[in-house]
Amino acid sequence: MPGVAETPTAIAPTSSPVMVFRGRRRGKDRPMTGEGQALLQVEDLRIQFRVPDGVLPAVDGISYRLERGETLGIVGESGSGKTVSSLALLRLLETPPAEIKSGRVLFEGRDLLRLSESEISDVRGRSIAMIFQEPMTSLNPVMTVGSQIDEALVRHLGLSRREARSRTLELLGLVGIPSPERNVDGYPHQLSGGMRQRVMIALALSCEPKILVADEPTTALDVTIQAQILELILGLQERFGTSIVLITHDLAVIAETAHRVAVMYAGRIVETAPVKTIFGAPAHPYTRGLLRSIPRIQRERVAALSEIPGSVPNLIRLPRGCAFAARCPLADDHCRAERPVPRALAPDHVVACWKAGHG
Repeated sequence: MPGVAETPTAIAPTSSPVMVFRGRRRGKDRPMTGEGQALLQVEDLRIQFRVPDGVLPAVDGISYRLERGETLGIVGESGSGKTVSSLALLRLLETPPAEIKSGRVLFEGRDLLRLSESEISDVRGRSIAMIFQEPMTSLNPVMTVGSQIDEALVRHLGLSRREARSRTLELLGLVGIPSPERNVDGYPHQLSGGMRQRVMIALALSCEPKILVADEPTTALDVTIQAQILELILGLQERFGTSIVLITHDLAVIAETAHRVAVMYAGRIVETAPVKTIFGAPAHPYTRGLLRSIPRIQRERVAALSEIPGSVPNLIRLPRGCAFAARCPLADDHCRAERPVPRALAPDHVVACWKAGHG
């Protein structure tokens, strides 16, 4: 079965480098009222790593909420803390060297950070599932893809082996794996990158979780397969009513898939707003810089790329004030001396910047 090829679905590749994904806009514009208790509430989460040079604050006091049926996009450059914060939701960080210094992760009123190991094991895969960046290193290489899904169904839903195998075949077909009866007994290395990602999605959705955390689910896939994978995730969201935390560095993907966006920089969330606001009226200079960096086609040619000057600061030696000040064209002495306090510009638009709304 080596060299099994990805079977394309009826999704055309995009001809524009601006948008990788051109799927249907599923309920993106529905109002997020914020009324009642959110399905997931992250409060003042702080995570650090002890390294030879000192203490590295990878996640430095982030807070956000996830509503039922919502897709929250978390975006930022590499090293901003996106993946570390997502792994912390399910307590998947190795401790040490990682250390959760403070915060709460409330899921349906329970703080996941305070659960016992057996209690959090019941949550993983059953109520909250995760699609990891690289399925080749996340799937067990010595187990067939079918047996890995079977195991989750037996463990969390109490199905018999026969029932689990029947459900596994159904899931593989649902995510677009060709000939599920044949591929179910294949090993991860025998599948293409797109098919391995589909297997990861089937595994993540096998127990119909309430929350799906998708960490760069289209990394290293070509644009056609990226579009298929994202279309698949959103289609399954419609079917199961799943809430999604979508972590990516790709604003084009965020534009087409998310309801709200949290922009991270140097371990902190610097702006949170509905996707229309982020793209139509961004308030933080870093968010504006990210948007200016998106390639654009002008009269059949790609316009010159704009870039954010400088680089992300060393997290071990963060500046006293705003972490973005050294790269920001609006920064003044106040920005360099005092860390910005998050403030609301609108009911669902929060920004941590002294100059928000200026320039």
